[in-house]
Order: sequence, then C-alpha cells, then structure tokens
Amino acid sequence: MTRPTPASPTPDSPTQSTPDPATPLAVVTGASTGIGREIARELASRGYDLVVCADEPQIEHAAAAVMSGTTTATAVQADLATEDGVRLLVDRVRDLGRPVDALVLNAGVAAGGPFLETSWAEDARLVALNVNHVLAVAKELLPDMVRRGRGQVLVTSSIAATMPGPWYATYAASKAFLHSFAQALRFELKDTGVTVTSLLPGPTDTMFFERAGMQDTEVYDTTKDDPAEVARDGVEAMLEGADAVVAGSLRNKVQALATNLLPEQVKARLHASLTKEKDD
Repeated sequence: MTRPTPASPTPDSPTQSTPDPATPLAVVTGASTGIGREIARELASRGYDLVVCADEPQIEHAAAAVMSGTTTATAVQADLATEDGVRLLVDRVRDLGRPVDALVLNAGVAAGGPFLETSWAEDARLVALNVNHVLAVAKELLPDMVRRGRGQVLVTSSIAATMPGPWYATYAASKAFLHSFAQALRFELKDTGVTVTSLLPGPTDTMFFERAGMQDTEVYDTTKDDPAEVARDGVEAMLEGADAVVAGSLRNKVQALATNLLPEQVKARLHASLTKEKDD
C-alpha cells in the first residue's frame, strides 16, 4: 500500500507557528470533533502544544480553533484504521523532534444495529480504528515516554464497557477491550513514571449517534453530557494519574456502580432497551 503524503501547510496554517521546545506536547487522536476536539482545547488551555489527528479535512480547522495563547497545534489528516495512517501520524510526531508528554488515544466509531445486519466491512473497520490504532500508536510512542520516565496516557473507553452492548455489540466490546487494556497497561507501567487513565463517558452531545445510525433509539433521546465537561473530567484525571474516570453526569457514575451488582444478562437487557431501534 502506498503511504499517503501529507499536504503542504498553507502559510497561515497552525503548523507554521514556532513551538517552544520547553512547552509540553500532547498528541490527540480523533480530535476533529466531539470529545477529542474538546480534550485538545482543554490541553491547549493548560499550556500544551498539540498534534491533533483525524481522517477528515476538518482537522485543519479544529487545530486552528483549539489553540490557546502561545500554544501551537499541528494537524495530521490520517486514517488511523490503516497501518499507513498510523505510520503517517507517528512520523509527523517524530519529525517534531520533541518528547510526547501526554498521549490521548481517542479516535473511534460505532456501528448501530443487529450484528447479523451490520456488514463485515463496518465491523472490521470499527475494530481497526477503535482497537488497533490504540495498540499501534501506543507501541510506537510509549517506549520513548517510558525511557524519559514521565508522561500520561488517556484512553477513551466508554460507560458501555461496563456491560454487554446489544445492537452495537462490536462497539461495546471494543470499548470493554480498551478499558481492560488501559488498566493492564497501567499496572505494567506502574514503576516507570508513566500513568495510564481510562476515560468512560456516557451519552455525550456529539455526532456519535448520527454517525452510528442510532437516531431511532431511546438513548438518542436521552439528555446528553456536554463534551467540554467530559473532556475536562478526562484531562484532570489523566494529569492526576488516576486509573479511570466515569466522566460527565451523576447518572453515569450511578450506572457504573450499579453494573457491578447485576448479572451480565440483566445488564444486557437493560442496555438493549436503550440501544435497540424503536418499534414503528
């Protein structure tokens, strides 16, 4: 497969700003919209320079929008569901010649509907983006963080990771994988100076449900959390070195606690009542 060539930045592109090498650097995937964009904005407001990545041209506009004060933002348009896309991002990060202080692995998609009706291509791409990009980027960038003996990692899981997820089964399973992976990796790195935090948002006011084709579900009609609030919770937990954070409303925290007490099939039935398409 031919490796994509990054577009040359325009003269007024945010990638043209001159960074201060003493400023901490954060890498955020899935940063063109939603929670990822708000995480990037939150980190910029705390003085981080950014490398932001997504698979759509909108990432250039997002990079410009999230900069704060003297911070810089480098936009990388890359499809992280592919090996070439991961390589492009990693190469752009390394080309900066700066250590990564915060690594936010947030990019993801969902595929709503019965498993037997979603296409193999949809499910395979979901796993490639939600799971594989996290593993691949972590494999590439974490060793340098560990060698330096400091840094924070934030992995965006979901409250869906705490229970079976009928009617978007591959999505919920991918998020359960990410939560488990983040907690296991955290244990492995506990004496290195690098921390790993799992972010578990609930329903959030983003384009998630529209992109997943889940507009005709009960969960689509529920009150959703502000992505800026979710991002703030996630960034604060990451910088504090917390193991995990259930972000957003009290409802999410109560739901997470309740799932510890219920059998799996009861949790699946309750979850399905929110994610199954409504009867006509």
